[in-house]
Amino acid sequence: MFLTQFFGAFNDNLFKNALVILITFKLAEAYKVNGQILITLVAGVFILPFFLLSAFAGQIADKYEKSTLVHIIKFAEILLMIMTAIAFNTMSLWWLIILLFFMGVHSTFFGPLKFSILPQHLHEDELVAGNGLVSAGTFIAILTGTLCGGLLILHRLGRIYISAGIIGVAIAGFTASLFIPKASAPTPDMRIDWNVPHATWSMLAYIIPNKPVFRSLLGISWFWFLGAVFLAQCPTFAKDIIGGNEEVSTLFIVIFAVGVGVGSTFCNKLLSGRISGKSVPFACLGMSISTFMLYAFSTAADVHNALWSIADFLKLCASWGIVVSLFLLAVFGGLFSVPMYAIMQAKSNSEHMARSVACLNIMDSFGMVFSAVFTAVMLVFHVSIINIFLIIGIVNLFFTPLLSRLAKEDNK
Repeated sequence: MFLTQFFGAFNDNLFKNALVILITFKLAEAYKVNGQILITLVAGVFILPFFLLSAFAGQIADKYEKSTLVHIIKFAEILLMIMTAIAFNTMSLWWLIILLFFMGVHSTFFGPLKFSILPQHLHEDELVAGNGLVSAGTFIAILTGTLCGGLLILHRLGRIYISAGIIGVAIAGFTASLFIPKASAPTPDMRIDWNVPHATWSMLAYIIPNKPVFRSLLGISWFWFLGAVFLAQCPTFAKDIIGGNEEVSTLFIVIFAVGVGVGSTFCNKLLSGRISGKSVPFACLGMSISTFMLYAFSTAADVHNALWSIADFLKLCASWGIVVSLFLLAVFGGLFSVPMYAIMQAKSNSEHMARSVACLNIMDSFGMVFSAVFTAVMLVFHVSIINIFLIIGIVNLFFTPLLSRLAKEDNK
């Protein structure tokens, strides 16, 4: 299951970032469209299915045997990637966007299965470690997929490399899925509600009274909001605030992804395998302190006209402070999010598990969309990127009292 979700997350980001780079440097001009608007549209197209279909996906995952559903979804990914490879090599922009939408549909249906299957195969004292591995694997997959998509697509044989990569990774994911043990349907007699708005509201109404689960969902969604802002603005932060080139931007993305992975895997040792929210308020506080450190070191950086390379950047007095601050922010982010995934799984009704994850997908996607809107509004009012980071660090402090209640409720 770990390999299956890793390959899926890798392929999502390989495809998406290759398309973004292709639009930026070739397709926008070829099709005579505004590249920035189109890239925003691309991000929305991928997230849209999470809003539209998560309620339906959660019901399906609770009604039917999970490993079979994973097989079907991962086989569909192979077919989608074959069509995507053809679209890449014919430079068909609109087909690529349509196929990206269907890749979003694929991820929407896979998401509830990915997290709801863990409690069926892991003991309770293994859930923190399991979620830590999944979280670390997801961020490493996001990192490597994004880097490979960006680095390969503009190569002379880039479209061939990307085409071979997305098909090969889809086949690897399907192959890994064949070894997932059976996971019986929790509610096989459930009647599926085809009215998506009603089904979505029913799921949320069921979750809200369960305070530990609902607070966990809010906390995870906030983490994805924060992560989306930092990852999306890394290139602008590197260039306009630090004065670094694309190498420095890539370094920051690598540091962030590795930091989340370290925090996610360390979380199990910190909690000794116990499902507990006691680390959440301290991790929340640590994220704010790390953000304040990042602000302090960044404003002390010596920006000049020529953009720094990595080697030049690391010679700056403030550079290692920036690196350490960003790394600690990501580590605390991993420590912050992993316990809440485990609490959500442990405190949710087993018959409603996949629908709880579907609620999370809806809230996560809303958080990522809201992060883009929030950042755009701040930029319209000429708020600099580093001041946006500072505002988020301050707002994050207000979540600490709310989420500290998880530490009090994890023994109930």
